[in-house]
Amino acid sequence: MATQQEFESAVERSKTLTERPSNNVLLQLYGLYKQATEGDVNTERPGGFDFKNIAKWDAWKALQGKTQGDARAEYVQLVNELAGQ
Repeated sequence: MATQQEFESAVERSKTLTERPSNNVLLQLYGLYKQATEGDVNTERPGGFDFKNIAKWDAWKALQGKTQGDARAEYVQLVNELAGQ
């Protein structure tokens, strides 16, 4: 399990990746970040033609039930993989 400090470090490293991840990976990072920091989704799903925010909400909702600690650990692992560590 990742510590809060490891998670915060991974968040900072995610902002300095040399290659931009694919949209699917970015959504995965977003969902893991939200689950790690806020827990299960706590807002209504966006409607209409707000496709970007709908995709982000869906990525977060897909992780419902995952503990914040597990989400932190998966986030750190994914960032490490993307950074080549």
